Amino acid sequence: MTTPAEQNLPPYLPLDEDWESALAIVAHPDDMEYGAAAAVARWTGQGKRVSYLMVTSGEAGIDGLEPAQCRPIREREQVESAAVVGVDSVEFLGYPDGIVEYGLPLRRDLARAIRRHRPDIVITTNFRDTYGGVFPNQADHIAVGRATLDAVRDAGNRWVFRELMVSGHHPWNGVRQLWAAGSPDGLHAVDTTDTFAAGVASLEAHRAYLEGLGGQMANAAEFLESMGRAAGSRFGTAFAASFEVITFR
Repeated sequence: MTTPAEQNLPPYLPLDEDWESALAIVAHPDDMEYGAAAAVARWTGQGKRVSYLMVTSGEAGIDGLEPAQCRPIREREQVESAAVVGVDSVEFLGYPDGIVEYGLPLRRDLARAIRRHRPDIVITTNFRDTYGGVFPNQADHIAVGRATLDAVRDAGNRWVFRELMVSGHHPWNGVRQLWAAGSPDGLHAVDTTDTFAAGVASLEAHRAYLEGLGGQMANAAEFLESMGRAAGSRFGTAFAASFEVITFR
């Protein structure tokens, strides 16, 4: 396997860490844990506040379990996983796993959450069509990521989703940037060397999911190490997490 240096890729730029609060909006339980949780552990260790919002409960994620049985297990594992990296606010919107559609209802719900949390940074996962032009992205990831991008702008516009004002959710223009973890268009990264183990433990908290998943991605330490070392070699650290950065102000 060639290294980023051998591929002539530019070094990652450092993320701006001069902020106080972030809201992570992702499609499923475990989405944050496949690469971004170690970064979250770094930030909560700095005293920053990070909250999680899951659009689904991941109830279609374990083949051997009916969704009704799976849902509470996955929700419980996500709450436990988040606690490992210092996150004590985890919410679930209850959209159906596997068939999330981009559209106005989703944008409205996400804009409402952004107005309520009023974060400096919004985090999501890769919403591009592929992972590096090789593996196709999952439909829920694409729908949620793109809706999150639009919802950041919706949250700041008082004339979009006017009903949110009636319910007391006033506009929030304070989101500086959106960060998409694991994006093939990522040019920024953060050093996760000191918090890598916490990131692994956070993924390992999804015990039932990993057992049902099987294969390479079920080995939390091995899978995360390969990703973290690759990003770290491009950032000049032992481990790193990469992000695509979209700036709003």
